[in-house]
Amino acid sequence: MTKSILMILTSHDTLGDTGEKTGFWLEEFAAPYFVFRDAGHEIVLASPAGGQPPLDPKSDAEDAQTDATRRFKADPAAQSALANTRPLAEISEDAFDAVFYPGGHGPMWDLVGDVKSVALTEAFWAAGKPIGAVCHAPIIFKHARTQTGDYIVADRDVTGFTNGEEDAVGLTDVVPHLVEDVLKERGGNYAKADDFAPFVRIDGHLVTGQNPASSEGAAKALLGLLG
Repeated sequence: MTKSILMILTSHDTLGDTGEKTGFWLEEFAAPYFVFRDAGHEIVLASPAGGQPPLDPKSDAEDAQTDATRRFKADPAAQSALANTRPLAEISEDAFDAVFYPGGHGPMWDLVGDVKSVALTEAFWAAGKPIGAVCHAPIIFKHARTQTGDYIVADRDVTGFTNGEEDAVGLTDVVPHLVEDVLKERGGNYAKADDFAPFVRIDGHLVTGQNPASSEGAAKALLGLLG
């Protein structure tokens, strides 16, 4: 049975005060996108500003390419879908069966506190619909709460980009938040694998992946929850 999956990407393109660009991480979008599409599901892409979301140029480098990113670059339909994301303001949770957030450093600045994004996360949670987030995207849970006022990740098994991974890419002092620290501060049962190794956690209808290598696994886990 065809399901409708919402994918929410960042609209933020500035890496703090470094003068460098950031955005979403290509693998973390491409791999889940094709997992969902190959399973026959409808995908709607959205972002705070709508239109083309900014691509982190580092994720477009040759050493960051994967089968999924190469497939994306050869797929005009996927490229067109990405170039025409819907503004978040137009999105309602009740039109979708699940939501998935690709990472990249961009969400650390916009999606973390975007009022509409937080409201959608809370609505999906309250409706019992699967929520997936990979790498830096679990930062969306910093402000998201349950109907009883608790943080969604409190006492939930979660993962996300590790402090060690952030240090390894040299951005510990650049990013406004550290995903690992925030998830722990919000009461999450945070766990991790070795830096940059695939690692996915599932707790109820919540799916989180640690890093880019976890994006396909997190998407498949979300599919498993859809049945």
